[in-house]
Amino acid sequence: MTQQSTPAFNLLDEPWLPVRTHTGEVREVGLAAALLQAADYSALAETSPPNLVALYRLLLAVLHRALTLHYGSWKDADRVRWYRKGLPTDPIRAYLEQWRDRFWLFHPEYPFMQVAALADAQETRDKKKPWTQIALEGANGNSPLVFDHAMDDLPTEISSTIASRHLLGVLQFTPGGLIKVLRSSDKAGALANTAAVLPTGSNLRETLILGLHRPTVAGVDDRPAWEQPAATTTALKAPPTLATGPNDRYTRMSRAALLLRESESGAIRYIRFAAGLALEEDINAPDPMACYRMNKDGKPIRVTFTEGRSIWRDLPALVPDPSGKLGQPPAILESATTLYERLAMFDASVQVLVAGISSDQAKLLRWRSERIELPLTLLADPDAASELRRWMVFADDFYFRLRGLCAGMIAAAMPDPEHKDTKKKSREILDKGPTAAVFFSTTERALPGLMQRIAAGDGDTTYAFWMQVLKTSALHAWEATGRVLGSSPRALRAEARAYPRFRGLLRSLELPEDEQTATEATP
Repeated sequence: MTQQSTPAFNLLDEPWLPVRTHTGEVREVGLAAALLQAADYSALAETSPPNLVALYRLLLAVLHRALTLHYGSWKDADRVRWYRKGLPTDPIRAYLEQWRDRFWLFHPEYPFMQVAALADAQETRDKKKPWTQIALEGANGNSPLVFDHAMDDLPTEISSTIASRHLLGVLQFTPGGLIKVLRSSDKAGALANTAAVLPTGSNLRETLILGLHRPTVAGVDDRPAWEQPAATTTALKAPPTLATGPNDRYTRMSRAALLLRESESGAIRYIRFAAGLALEEDINAPDPMACYRMNKDGKPIRVTFTEGRSIWRDLPALVPDPSGKLGQPPAILESATTLYERLAMFDASVQVLVAGISSDQAKLLRWRSERIELPLTLLADPDAASELRRWMVFADDFYFRLRGLCAGMIAAAMPDPEHKDTKKKSREILDKGPTAAVFFSTTERALPGLMQRIAAGDGDTTYAFWMQVLKTSALHAWEATGRVLGSSPRALRAEARAYPRFRGLLRSLELPEDEQTATEATP
């Protein structure tokens, strides 16, 4: 195993960031090229959702610091100019050169986003772990995944390029849990169990300007990881600390890792690994990319990815709520909205990327990447946002009633339909079947039409349109439930008895809006 006594693989120059050109070609470029030539690329092309978000956060932190050290502060008028004419290259070049020595992936003192002290620390110097420890989708320990049959004692080799991306992803999205090295357990990463939100433009430059967080407040020392002193084992054992700001959050080394080169080519098989610089959360300073919905007790809960539920159903948490009682949208969308308004692009739609990974404590459940197009009006006008929230809640409530009807129909086709165990079993059968998927996938296809009508301010058309959408969705879901029910005599009798109530449910969508409001109670 090669000693890391000399610097190698500088991330400013080495091609490691995957980007997509405007012709659709995917290539890898260095960090400097990604920033200085950002307009030449349509987007980052990383396929792992957590790694993708982490790479964008890295670029945003670098850009923010370069502009901060050059300008001190900036205004929305500056962002408008950069959006139209391009990012200022001189400050970016100067910053990258100033900190060039901190961007070596392999370095005896300052390996990028790693802890060199692990090489000599008593707890880690004689221990090594497979590189899959920093791959969220990889198998390690006693948690192998379905499509990964790697073994801890015989890991495959990966390139420095891939290892760099995995490292950034795990630092942001790692769940909290047992570590047993330096500390028994450790805090989660900044975006653990989070559906991270990022507004995107037509090219990488626009995306970075749309997502650029506000200038650091005077007197606040919000520095990214590479500008801070090298982490020591004492610092790794210290209690969790609050983030000084977005730059700290975006680059917090929530786990301590040290990549070990197998050869001069930079291939990696093993790493050293330990507890990191634990992040303490502050409810008064939420992550700029996280959005929150309120639970029954009025406490904010981060929006994440749940099984069988597309992120569009959480749109109420993405749009503004002046009362603060229903949800809290991500600050990064507010920044993008302000920029579009200053650009007088009032008819524009904000393209939103939502990506990340969900977990249950230390168990990783699923990852996902989705895109949503939001008319600017829904993000800028609280009344329009309230209207969208109203119809989204109405759709969920309507499905709740449909679900109860379908579950009752399934129970009626089973022996002893009134028994509580039968009713429980019928709900389980329904939830594992296609009813919800059919209803909400049909509804989702009409979502752009709903948002456009709300943005146009046409209340009557919006009402009629959405009622027809829900009626069509209910019909398709009813048919899907019938196929699950089967065609036995008992099943046919159950469907026949339930059908009049189903028709009554559909007729409730045809009532005048004011009458419906008075007669339909929220479940």
